Amino acid sequence: MTRILVVEDEPTVSDVVARYLRREGYQVDLAGDGEEGLRMALQYQPDLVVLDIMLPGLDGLEVCRQLRATCQTPVIMLTAKVDDGDAILGLGLGADDYMRKPFSPPELIARVKAVLRRGQPIGGTATLNFGELRIDASGRAVLRGDDRLDLTAKEFDLLWHMSSHPGQVFSREQLLAGVWGYDYLGDTSTVTVHVRRLREKLERDPSTPAWLKTVWGVGYKFEAR
Repeated sequence: MTRILVVEDEPTVSDVVARYLRREGYQVDLAGDGEEGLRMALQYQPDLVVLDIMLPGLDGLEVCRQLRATCQTPVIMLTAKVDDGDAILGLGLGADDYMRKPFSPPELIARVKAVLRRGQPIGGTATLNFGELRIDASGRAVLRGDDRLDLTAKEFDLLWHMSSHPGQVFSREQLLAGVWGYDYLGDTSTVTVHVRRLREKLERDPSTPAWLKTVWGVGYKFEAR
C-alpha cells in the first residue's frame, strides 16, 4: 500500500487531507510539527510527503532541506501565503510541487497521483546517449561521464521528456502538461525552478548550458550534442 505522510499543524486541514487520501486507498500518517514530521519521514520512508510550510518548530522549508539531504522522497508543499516566494524557495530546495491554501481536496488528490505516477519506472528499456551524457529509462539513472547524477523524480521526468525530443522547443505550459500531467493547474514558475535545479546538476557550467537551452520568449529545448 502506498504510504503518505501529511505534516500539517492545523487539525482541520490535516483531517480533511487524510480523509480524502484514505478514500483513495493510501495509508496515511500524520505529524503536527516539523520535528515530528522529519523524524517520521526518515523512520517510515513514505512514498510521498504532503508538507505545510508554516509549521511550529522546524518550518516546512527546513524539513524539506533536511529531507533532501538524505533521500529523494517526493514532496508536495502547502502554503497559506498569497506571495509565492516561500513556495518557490521550497521548489528550489527540491520539492516536487506546491499548492496554495485554501485548496480543493480533489485537486490535491490529482496532484498526489500525478507526482506518484511520475515517480514510477518509465516503460521500456530505452537509453538515450548524448556524448558523455547517458540517460537510462528503466533504471531512472543519469550518468555524465563516470559521474552518476542525483536527480529527484521530477527532475528526471523533466530531463527524459525533453531529451526524448531533442531540438524541440517547449513552452512552460507544454512542460507543465507533459511532465506534471495534463490536468495540472499550476504556476509556470514551477517549471522555471526545476529547469534551474536540473541545470545545476546536469551542466558542467550552468551559466552556459550545453544541453538545456533557453529559447527567449518561448521556453526551453534540449540540444543534442
